[in-house]
Amino acid sequence: MADTRRSDRRESTQLCAHRPPFHTPAITASLRRDCSTRLFMPGGEHRHLDPGSQLTSPSYLSRGEFGAEVGVPRLLDLFSRYDIKTTFCTPGHSMVTFPRQIEQIMAAGHEIASHGCYHERIPDLEPERERELMIKQIEQYNAVVGGRPRGYRSPAWDYSSVTTQLLEEFGYEWDSSLMGRDFEPYRPRTVTLNWETANTFGTESSVLELPVSWYLDDWPPMEFAPGISAGLGDHDLLYRRWKDIFDCARQHYEAAVYVLTIHPQCSGRAHMIGVLDRLIQHMGSHPDVWFASLSEVFDCWRDDSDTF
Repeated sequence: MADTRRSDRRESTQLCAHRPPFHTPAITASLRRDCSTRLFMPGGEHRHLDPGSQLTSPSYLSRGEFGAEVGVPRLLDLFSRYDIKTTFCTPGHSMVTFPRQIEQIMAAGHEIASHGCYHERIPDLEPERERELMIKQIEQYNAVVGGRPRGYRSPAWDYSSVTTQLLEEFGYEWDSSLMGRDFEPYRPRTVTLNWETANTFGTESSVLELPVSWYLDDWPPMEFAPGISAGLGDHDLLYRRWKDIFDCARQHYEAAVYVLTIHPQCSGRAHMIGVLDRLIQHMGSHPDVWFASLSEVFDCWRDDSDTF
């Protein structure tokens, strides 16, 4: 049986960086702002807010309220102190529920990108339903942000067999959901999964992938929910992990892209603001580091075939 999915294997076309002089590693903090949609739900990537979900009690809803009302302002203040611009990947439902926070984010110069309609579970959707929700989130984006989103992050960093096709159809320039690299943007390919013979690979997508990693996500190690997510990890250990990954990227990879994913309801907490402050200071101590939004990173990359 064949199964067509999106591959993370290395593509034949190499990419090269064209960014401001003397800025070698690009650091982008991408925030997944899913207030009220996933309600910043405990367990993050393991439970999703679907209509009829039981995770809609006042206690769960209050976590989303904290993210919007407390976490977002704290993070905006932190980024302002260091003059850092980031990308907020936000579901359409969160945009229409908290438009004031979206205005604050935009007023501070940050980017808003797509992150689903209500943090739906993409692999469980029929293709037509996934397309309907893609249209809906673009409409919500236009109503609150204005215009069309340049980039997309899949809820829970998961795809269906038609997700990339939809991103191409609706004109997205970049995606940040896949894990086929750690520090290098790439163009993913469709893979036909054959269990008893070799997989076969299709053509490269026109959508540029800005890869992510669970190791660079705050949610799994830090956010607690009984029976869902252990969380409550050692935040000093998390700082060392993020610092070590950055140090490796800077020392060993030319023009590395380091995509850190944080959630306002998690990293907006007091102890995590301290972790981010220390991390930013460490990164900023190197004069060759560039803090950028995901679209700014996209604008500084192009295919070698277009260069020569």
